Order: sequence, then structure tokens, then C-alpha cells
Amino acid sequence: MSWFAKITIEEAISAISLGLLLCQGVETPILLSRLIKGAIRRSPLEPKQSYPKLLGKVSIIVPTLNEADRISPCLEGLTRQSYEVREVIIVDSNSQDGTQELVRATAAKDPRFRLITDDPLPSGWIGRPWALHTGFLDSSAKSDWVLGMDADTQPQPGLVASLVSAAEAEGYDLVSLAPQFILYYPGEWWLQPALLITLLYRFNSAGIDSQNADRVMANGQCFLCRRSVLERLNGYSSAASSFCDDVTLARNIAAAGYKVGFFDGAKVLKVRMYEGTLETWREWGRSLDLKDAASLAQVWGDLLFLLCVQGLPLPLFLILFYLLELGYSSTTLLAALGLNLFLILIRLGMSVAIAPSYYRSSKFAPASLLFWFSPLADPLAVLRIFLSSLRKPTQWRGREYQ
Repeated sequence: MSWFAKITIEEAISAISLGLLLCQGVETPILLSRLIKGAIRRSPLEPKQSYPKLLGKVSIIVPTLNEADRISPCLEGLTRQSYEVREVIIVDSNSQDGTQELVRATAAKDPRFRLITDDPLPSGWIGRPWALHTGFLDSSAKSDWVLGMDADTQPQPGLVASLVSAAEAEGYDLVSLAPQFILYYPGEWWLQPALLITLLYRFNSAGIDSQNADRVMANGQCFLCRRSVLERLNGYSSAASSFCDDVTLARNIAAAGYKVGFFDGAKVLKVRMYEGTLETWREWGRSLDLKDAASLAQVWGDLLFLLCVQGLPLPLFLILFYLLELGYSSTTLLAALGLNLFLILIRLGMSVAIAPSYYRSSKFAPASLLFWFSPLADPLAVLRIFLSSLRKPTQWRGREYQ
């Protein structure tokens, strides 16, 4: 290799390193400004016993479609909630797998439970918000709060009393919860935390209120809203066509001037979302871009942000370190190497921070060790959001959409 060619390669490496520094150097302070708030976030919600003032305050709505394999823990958990629950309305979309029989068996033991069937989907509606809207219209006007729950959740005793008490005491109009995740298989333990980090990097952690409606985060698995607010917004209709209806509705409510909160509910709510790595990649990954709740500029701006601070740091660090070993060295290369090492250390710290968000049992202890290797899945997680950003879903929970 000639002296001229060697200089040219070194200059090219320096130029590329400078470009990386500029891109990642802009995004890193944004990441830090979000993560640093976690030090002052609201403490996780604690289980709470009911008290007389909460009597009949809440109507619970659970949308279902062929949930027989996983709804039993949800039904059991809801039966263990106290007298703050006026009614539990299961809105079923003509399940064919025995879901309705399980609900009827629960209703025979607990008169608060009711099973209804929603009408065929109107034009412009997605199944989940339509079922929630149907349940809302059928619920008692005497309930001050409406709580949407997913069939894959496992409510713990004291969940509803704790949630309503906190919302009323702190003046919230809408509160949703970040749950504790139940994972079984090695691939889940490896991939799912990386997908979760894409949310934590883009939005404030649970327990921090967003000052910007466009940055509000929500989780429809446990979504408590004042009845009066839903009445003013015509129920769930403003999120009718959204595949991330929870975030869309929460942002619409925040934009209307109401107080919206997103709490850590790991102590009161567990969830088993998907069965296996492939289903996690396919089902959760396709909605994580939140494009139905954000502008095009925000979606692609967030993707660039994730690429810089989550997807690229580990591969870039290895490449830059290899170049250094080959003898290519410059101030910009060393600075880029240091910045990517810093981002890797942040990611490792986030693994420690989110560890309590995962339920660990001795039965799945060997598989759970893969959790600590989840930073290796970060490039795949960012790739999944990129792929999701390119197209709108056409299938969701067994339904086909145009």
C-alpha cells in the first residue's frame, strides 16, 4: 500500500468518525435528558385495600377475541378486586375457542361479570377500540372511572383500589400502567428487553409526566380514564382506526388539556403478552413505531435517534476498535470510540434499571440469563421498528384490515 493510499484511508476514517460524532453527539444529550428524569420518577404503585369512598367507582372493560388459552388468570385476578369494582364487562367479538364459556363460568360465581358481544366492525374502526367503545357505551353511568384491561393481563390483589386512589389523590384524568412482564423462552428473554428499551429511549420512563402531548406514553393493557373525559371525547372514537389506540387516545386526551399519567405497575400487574420469540417480533414489533399516534417527522426522527443511540453503538465500537488495532488512529476515531463505549455502558445500566420489570421464577431461571445479553439484540430491535415504520398493519389478532 502506497503512502498516498494510506493517508487517504486514514483521512476517510477520520471523516467518517467525525460524521458519527456529529450525529451521535447530537442525539446523546437528548437521551440523557430523558433518562436522568428516572432518578426522580414516581415510586411504583403499591397494592392497596379498598375503602368505603371507592364503593362502585369503577367499570372494567375487557375486549376479547379467542383468548381461551390466556384469559383465566385475568378473570381470576379481577374476581380478587374489591368493592371499588362496580362491574366487569367482557366484550367478546364472537370467539370460537371457548372464551365465552370461561367468562360465563366466572359470571356464575361473581355477579359483577357480564358478557356481551360487540356488533360487526363499522368502517374505519379497529377491533380493540371498537370493543372498548362498545363496553363503554354499555357500562353504568354511575361509575366515575372506566378501566380497560387486556385479556393477557394478570391483575394482582389491590390493583384497582391502588390505581383509583392514586389517580384521585394526585388529580389525574387518565392513568395507565407499565406491567411486570412474564417471559418463558430464551429467545424472548433476549429480544423482548431490547424492544422495550426502544420505548424507554424515546419516551419518559414510567412515573414521569410528559409536558408534551406528543411524547405522552400509555399502555392499554391497564388504562384508567374518568368517565366524564371519555364522554367529552365521544368514547374511544378518536382512536378508532389506530393500531396503537392506547397511545393515540392518551395523546388526544393530553392535548385536550387533561392530566395524563403513566405509572410503574410492576407490583400490581403482570402480563404474558406473546408466546415465543417469533410472535414477540411479529405482534409487538409491528406497533412499537407508534406511527398511528405521531407525525411522519416524529416517527422517522425517532428512528434516526434510536439508530444513533441504541442500534449502532455496539457494532460501531467493534469496528472502530478493530481499526484502532490495525493501526489507524486519530482524534476523531478515538472520540467516536469513547462515545460509543459510553452509550454501551448506558445500555448496560438500563438493563439493571429494567430488571424489576421482569418476573423471574426458578422454573425459567436458565432462560432468564439471556436477559443480560439483550443489548446484543438492540440492532435487531431498531431494525424491527424500521420495518414496521414502512407499512401499516393489515392483520391484527386474527382480523384482516384493508
